[in-house]
Amino acid sequence: MTLVGALISLAALLVATFAVGALLTRRPSRARRDIDHEVIDPHRLGADGLGDVATLLQFSTEMCARCPGVHRTLAAIADDHPGVRHLDVDLTHRPDIAKHFRVLQTPTTLVLDRDGVVQTRFGGTPGRDVIELELNRLTAADANV
Repeated sequence: MTLVGALISLAALLVATFAVGALLTRRPSRARRDIDHEVIDPHRLGADGLGDVATLLQFSTEMCARCPGVHRTLAAIADDHPGVRHLDVDLTHRPDIAKHFRVLQTPTTLVLDRDGVVQTRFGGTPGRDVIELELNRLTAADANV
């Protein structure tokens, strides 16, 4: 193999690696609605209750670099919407909860309806706009019932 051929092969490998990395980084933060609609007991998570309209349930760990930023965003969204509560559960010393909810990365955010049923799941860092969209979808669904 010539030097030029080796450089072209290396460049193609780098482009493919970058593309796969970008896809994997982008994909997890999308909203997933094809999930088990489990009813969550807040007491199991160490909380005294859920929000009257919705709950933003965040799973974090002590070593998570993105978790504090997501915490601030979700707390601000909850403060802006009456009846919406933000709960942050640290999974560092709770592998039982991580296993039960199949949390493979932190942050992971679940959007619960007022009854505690999981409606949407975000792996990674969700944008404020997609969380707002999910809350609007939930409140619109409640208005139609």
